[in-house]
Amino acid sequence: MANLGSNQKPIRLAGSGKRDVRTQFGALPWRLHDGKLEILLITSRDTGRWIIPKGWPMDGATPAEAAATEAWEEAGVEGKLSNAVLGFYGYTKQIEEVDDYPIVVAVFPIQVKKLAADWPERRERRRHWFPAKKAATVVSEPELRQIIKTFDPRKMHR
Repeated sequence: MANLGSNQKPIRLAGSGKRDVRTQFGALPWRLHDGKLEILLITSRDTGRWIIPKGWPMDGATPAEAAATEAWEEAGVEGKLSNAVLGFYGYTKQIEEVDDYPIVVAVFPIQVKKLAADWPERRERRRHWFPAKKAATVVSEPELRQIIKTFDPRKMHR
């Protein structure tokens, strides 16, 4: 499933402090449809806002592999993964209904080859293809908007 370069190493998880910035890995699922770039977004489980698939580091997986796993679990995406980070965006996440934690998300593009009809979180989320310009307007995070606005698959290293 993954098309990874040899320069990306698996993550080994270690403990972190309560106030430390936490890292997640996100996937930017994309396709060319009738020659136009489209981005697949999903809804968050809590508020239903439009987001990209993302999640926590996975022990023994590279960041790109973790992003691809999240794309599968949250959106049913199968495709060609790139290990090139498109950019980073930040947000705060409420954990344990007590504290807000700062999160930084590294975003990896994945060219969608197939969307599964059945995937792990299909009953918890909706997914929708958006023209790239529209996708940039419906996400909430300003840095993610910018990543989507400037994403050009023709400029990716193969």
